[in-house]
Amino acid sequence: MDLGQAFRLANLVVGGLMVFGGIAQFFDLTLQHVILGVYIIVFGAATALLEFQIPPAVSRYANFMFSFIGRGAFYIFTGSILYHKAWYSWIPGSLIVLVGIGYIGLEFVPSIEPPENMREGGYDGLGETV
Repeated sequence: MDLGQAFRLANLVVGGLMVFGGIAQFFDLTLQHVILGVYIIVFGAATALLEFQIPPAVSRYANFMFSFIGRGAFYIFTGSILYHKAWYSWIPGSLIVLVGIGYIGLEFVPSIEPPENMREGGYDGLGETV
């Protein structure tokens, strides 16, 4: 398996963990957790869908998703807001945070290039130049 496929698999797993963690937020039926759960489910679905198609608006408004450090920071943020009192919330959150830390570390390894779909403008030519 080449690195591009490994990154794609990691991003799909993280997207699935986000959706699972978002659903887990609904078990505590407070307004705060329901709203948080909806946002995390949307983040997870968007993260997984970015592996298949990148809309032009994403490269314009969420360009942090096209670098290891930006995606890593997003994963750390999303994973950290998943922490809750039950194991089914903090296990996916911890795994997402660990992947985020790994992505930030990969930013400083010059021999590892981001995969095609994480390069701005590298996927279907949808990126804009400024």
